[in-house]
This record gives sequence, structure tokens and C-alpha cells, in this order.
Amino acid sequence: MITAGARVDGDFAQRIGTRVKALARIGDRTMLGATIEAARNAGATRIAVVGGREIRDACGNLVDSIVDESDSGAVNLRRALTAWDDDAPLLYLTSDMPFISAQALRNFMESFPPDSLAVPVTDCAAFERRFPGAPPFGVAIGGERIVNGGAFWIPARARARVESLAIRFFNARKSIPRMAALLGPVLCLRFALRRVSIAALEREAQRKLGIPARAVRGASPELAYDVDTLEEYVYATGRNQQT
Repeated sequence: MITAGARVDGDFAQRIGTRVKALARIGDRTMLGATIEAARNAGATRIAVVGGREIRDACGNLVDSIVDESDSGAVNLRRALTAWDDDAPLLYLTSDMPFISAQALRNFMESFPPDSLAVPVTDCAAFERRFPGAPPFGVAIGGERIVNGGAFWIPARARARVESLAIRFFNARKSIPRMAALLGPVLCLRFALRRVSIAALEREAQRKLGIPARAVRGASPELAYDVDTLEEYVYATGRNQQT
């Protein structure tokens, strides 16, 4: 499942020639095209994309389903999680990872038991070696700096449990205090004091969801570089030309 509804404006939109961020080109392909190709070559048996008319025109013949987008990001997230009417495992991908590859996805999916909720995590030092001079990325957690990736594994029969918490985090994503409050009072305090660890977050997620939760360390930096700003896009185009 790939979400591709994000819009940009101003200089960013003018630079890429579209307001649909997923259709920004890096080299000879769009970021959405790179994501579809990586997912297919990593073994995805069905691919659906959440997006509008531009997305349908760009990739309707490359995927199995186009899910109509909403103006609400939270609604788009819900539609992504419920795109298929069965409860098979789901690989959820964002569409703004210009360096994503099938190998990076395979390495991630082979690093945890398939019954776990999982997200890739890259150490900042490894990220900076792969992308020297990149715009700032990463967050400090428990005395270390990490960059989380734009891929999420949701195990079979877990989507309903994940949906409620995922939407709450989405709605709080622009407010660190609101996101911290979702962790509960103890973790919220430890977060404020910069003493929360990744292991503690894994345990809390498992407690809330009733399924194992894993932050997969050592994930490929290619899953961690995403494009949210014009600066990040400009760097990606230059880095792509170098490689």
C-alpha cells in the first residue's frame, strides 16, 4: 500500500512542475515510480496507491488498485489500511523515498518475525555516511540519534488494532507534546526529560496493540531519506547524478 496524496506549492511545485509531490522526478523516474518498482521487485503480490486523478493517470496501469484520496490525511491513512478486503500482511510505504530499492525492502522484511509490527530505523552516522552533506534528518531518543524509515510492516489480522493508534499519531504528528501524551504519563515524562528509549517505545506499542512491535535497527539509509522540502529534493537530484 502506497500513499501518494501529499501536495506542495510555491517554489517547490514550480521546480518539479506539479503540485503532487510523489510525481517529482529524480533522474529518469518519479519518486512514486521508484516506490512501485521497489515494492514489485521485493515480492509484493498486489499494489494499491492512494491518490487523485494525477496519480491515476501516472500509474493506473502499473498497480492493481487506485484508492481515491481525501482532503484529510487521516482519512487517506484509513483508506490505505483498509484498501484490501482481506486481512493479509500489509507493507505500507510512503511515496517520497527517492533512493528506495527492492534490496533495501527485502533486507528490512527479513529482519523481524512476520507476526511483528515493524518500522525500519537507521543510525544517524550510517545515514550521514550514505548521504554526506544532506539537510538535517533524525531525532534524538534515549541518548542516540536515529532516522526512521518510510516503510511499515503490519502483520496479518492486525490492521484494525493498528488503525486507531496510527490515526491518533497522525493527527498529533505536528505537535511533540501531543504525540508524547499518547505514550502515557510515565513515558511522556521520560520523553520530556529525554530519557525514553527505543526499547521502552517498543514495549509500550506492544502493550497498547497486543502484538510484538519492532524498531528494526541497521535498516538501509535508502528507506530513511524522504523528501518533504525543496532543499531535500535539490539534494536528492544532485546525489542521484553523482551515483
